[in-house]
Amino acid sequence: MMRLAERTAFVTGAANGIGEASARRLAADGARVVLTDIEKNRLDEVTQSIADTGAQAISYLLDVRDRAQIQAIFDDVEQKWGVPHILAHIAGTVVVEHYLDISDENWNRVLDINLKGTFLVTQIAARAMVKANIPGSIVMMASTNGLVAEEDLAPYNASKFGVVGLTKTMAIDLARFNIRVNSVNPGLIKTRLTSSIWEDPAATKAYEDQRIPMRRLGTPEEVAACVAFLASDDASYVTGHSLVVDGGQLTF
Repeated sequence: MMRLAERTAFVTGAANGIGEASARRLAADGARVVLTDIEKNRLDEVTQSIADTGAQAISYLLDVRDRAQIQAIFDDVEQKWGVPHILAHIAGTVVVEHYLDISDENWNRVLDINLKGTFLVTQIAARAMVKANIPGSIVMMASTNGLVAEEDLAPYNASKFGVVGLTKTMAIDLARFNIRVNSVNPGLIKTRLTSSIWEDPAATKAYEDQRIPMRRLGTPEEVAACVAFLASDDASYVTGHSLVVDGGQLTF
């Protein structure tokens, strides 16, 4: 189904995991995709593999903490393909550390990437959409950790609670411009960031048995499907929402 034909989607964190899966799904739904990440080799591989399917795909190296770099890339994309109609902001990081051991460096790094980076990318995208007077959809990557906390993840929890709050505020402020803003809140998904759990069979089984009613981890493709839904006109009356994708974990 080419429900995103003639639209441009800008994806951050597109070299791996949920970002990669989202770029692939948006392209499969007909969008021209702009892939961005800090990992050049993997980014190039993913971009080429999407282009090999016949989709239009270009890539840029991007550090989401750098406003000038974000702006320059958006300006270049606008010259090539016009202002993106869709922003899928997936880039993020995590540090696992007991609260008493967290360093200023680790706290600042996680908040800078996960929360400040979200603010910078989404503000630049929204300003471009408003200036061009186009309806837009902004989808941000939060987490179940933006709704409930887990141990040893204070900076990550704080950043994702912030993303949820930012989602709701942006939805209010941007509704008058016909720009929808939502977040996707995954539970434990099998990605590189969660490898410390799923690479340990005992830890995986314990997590699945004790925390997930569906008794399995989620996949990046399952989260990407939700990103694509929120980006599309199928979600035309959905804004300010945090869509949980967790196999039932938050029902416990």
